[in-house]
Amino acid sequence: MPKMTFAQAIDYALGEAMARDERVVTFGEDVTMLRRNLFVRFGPRRVRQAPISEAAFLAAGVGAAMAGLRPVVEIMLVDFIAVAFDALLNEASKVRAFSGGGWNVPLVVRAACGGGYGDGGQHEQCLWGLLSAMPGISVAVPSNPADAAGLMLSAIDSDDPVVYLEHKLLSDYWLDYLGGGSRGTVSFDVPREGAEGEVACPPSPVPIGKARLVAEGGDLSLFSLGVGVHRCVEAARSLAERGIASEVIDLRSACPLDTELVTASARKTGRVLVVDEDYIAYGLSGELAAVLAEAGIKADFARVCSEGAIPFSRKLEDEVLPNVRRITEAALRLCEGRP
Repeated sequence: MPKMTFAQAIDYALGEAMARDERVVTFGEDVTMLRRNLFVRFGPRRVRQAPISEAAFLAAGVGAAMAGLRPVVEIMLVDFIAVAFDALLNEASKVRAFSGGGWNVPLVVRAACGGGYGDGGQHEQCLWGLLSAMPGISVAVPSNPADAAGLMLSAIDSDDPVVYLEHKLLSDYWLDYLGGGSRGTVSFDVPREGAEGEVACPPSPVPIGKARLVAEGGDLSLFSLGVGVHRCVEAARSLAERGIASEVIDLRSACPLDTELVTASARKTGRVLVVDEDYIAYGLSGELAAVLAEAGIKADFARVCSEGAIPFSRKLEDEVLPNVRRITEAALRLCEGRP
């Protein structure tokens, strides 16, 4: 299997879908530049430049999906989805329910997410907890190129809206921008296992809502998404040196959750640590706690999440976002029976 970068894998899957189904189109800000290979291949009717108005072109995506297309609408940063929230919250998510199943919205909203490079709290959010709270919407968050391709295929095949989030620290074209030019002094760590890897040709769909067992262990369960999976793997290596065997679960999607694998792992280890780059309040970590409680699982529980608004200072940012040190320390406290 050939090796691809994270971003190459997504565009490869998108190209495969566009080649097999002429209803698949993509549009958004700067897509003719960012997706120039697809633009050259499929032309301006199917790879379309949109004005800088997320509210306008996401609403257009909802209409296009209802009219029979399968659009992939690209919003540059998930933070900017705030200005287009009506189209997603009040329209796309509710069409199937309000029409009694008579209409559906096969829409993919693709957006970059995540921090760790010093761009502040208006550009570095994840927001998958907020998005997952909307009935009728799935939220996919891949952690490696193979899953990035497979989840994109599944998102395009879905007859209901899917928000597809790619973490910027895994995506090469984002890294080129974030660390280039006048930002040459910016530093960030990139987990190579996620930024580049083997991808099947053609790629196979990865079901949205099916988690992946990354590493087996009997002492502690680590649940995460996106770049957090690689932070967990690194922390697990450090914990192994102390005799703690960690089980690492890549959730792959914030909604729906693979409750079967989540509950099985929690029962097995009796200790759960959720690593979530999204906000700690009313989000994914709390939903996982509820899943375990409702399943009657009595497991020691802790979480490492974003603690509040993300500061511009890289030093302060590193204290707010989940990192390997915070994960390791929380895991040790959990295994020692400390809060």
